[in-house]
Amino acid sequence: MTENGIPSMEANQTMLSILMFPWLGHGHVAPYLQLAKNLSKRNFKIYFCSTPVSLESVRGALARNSDGANIHLVELHLPSSPELPPEYHTTKNIPPNLIPQLFEAFSQSKSNFSNILSFLKPDMVIYDRFQTWAATASLSLGIPAVHFAPGAAAVHSFYYHLAGMTDSPFPYDALYLRNYEEKPSANAVVLKVIKEDDQHSGYGHFKLSQDIILVKTSRSFEGKYVDYLSSLLQKKIVPVGPLIVQAMGKDDDSGILQWLSCKNRFSTVFISCGSENYLSKDQIQEVAKGLEISKVNFIWVVRFPQGERVSLDEMLPKGFLDRVGERGRIIQGWAPQGGILAHPSIGAFVSHCGWNSTLESIHFGVPVISMPFKLDQPLNARLMVEAGVAVEVVRDGSGNFSSQEFANAIKKVIVEEAGQEMREKAAELSEKMKNEDERVTNEAADELRKICLEHNQRK
Repeated sequence: MTENGIPSMEANQTMLSILMFPWLGHGHVAPYLQLAKNLSKRNFKIYFCSTPVSLESVRGALARNSDGANIHLVELHLPSSPELPPEYHTTKNIPPNLIPQLFEAFSQSKSNFSNILSFLKPDMVIYDRFQTWAATASLSLGIPAVHFAPGAAAVHSFYYHLAGMTDSPFPYDALYLRNYEEKPSANAVVLKVIKEDDQHSGYGHFKLSQDIILVKTSRSFEGKYVDYLSSLLQKKIVPVGPLIVQAMGKDDDSGILQWLSCKNRFSTVFISCGSENYLSKDQIQEVAKGLEISKVNFIWVVRFPQGERVSLDEMLPKGFLDRVGERGRIIQGWAPQGGILAHPSIGAFVSHCGWNSTLESIHFGVPVISMPFKLDQPLNARLMVEAGVAVEVVRDGSGNFSSQEFANAIKKVIVEEAGQEMREKAAELSEKMKNEDERVTNEAADELRKICLEHNQRK
């Protein structure tokens, strides 16, 4: 073995090429890129395919360190229109009403994708949830295709149990949806795509995957759900670890880490709802009032949709910043999330429970105060509660939360004894996950190499 744990024999192995093709959301591109980095260190040449606007952030991330030596960026051009110009060929900052058009334009890029495959002739394609057609195109050219799911095994097993076995309840009571979460609001487009895909090919994105399915997870956290998903799909599920993205190249010019260092251990709550979730004015007001009631230290990342002309002052309760004073800091836009979560003064993470943020909180051993909004977030939140490392903010039958309930959740984790128990469990889970990380990455690389080599021998 070499110093970094990668088998030294790989130096003598044939370099194989993989084309990686994520969906256009940040929550997909980021883990696909991290997996690409891991595989590129294990003697794989990676072609990373996406739209030019999605590749801008990828290009920047690769330029900031030496991880990208074997990663080559490949632009996929979508049909553009006056309503959907190239800068909207990503889910980041796109107006919600244009999401259906983005799905349609992405689907219409099939021929462009096929041309890329014909030109590059990779040994394998790793494809995402919303482009079963990419697997079909690969297989038609004699290229094996493997599905990489950047979401939780628990979430996949929950939905596909419901889709395939509606007469029996899901075997794990910890996972459920509330009535207001089952209504197709923000999920409508995604649910439509899933339904159409399943009608045509029955879990097509899973069924077309060659031999295995890669999942961004850890057995130490999701072991029983990994096994259940495998039994449902009759395929081997291969965890690839949490794929934590280490933010580099941006200094903490806000001084927030220095401010944190003046706070007591576990005394501060970090609030961030991801890069593609935005709180309404009413929700911002309730969070702010809850922070006042709780009287704890806080760092709050506030984001507004691009192009929306709103000021922070008009969204917050009058005089809020003056009243909290040195007890709190608000950051607009980018924040050094990894550095904040790793800081010993942080006692809890108020999160929307996107899967990337969920795994990041476990990685840093920080318990979560969950405020899920859409898609897989409610189930991720309940998975964390089941693991004993989270508490969910109580909501009413319409999905609204009050400042008092928000404050109660903060106090439970920061002030009460239950919070210490959660931190201990989170630290234990973090250690287990980190101990698995190198091994599962090597195992996944071995599985992919085996598929490529067996396929090449049959040619």
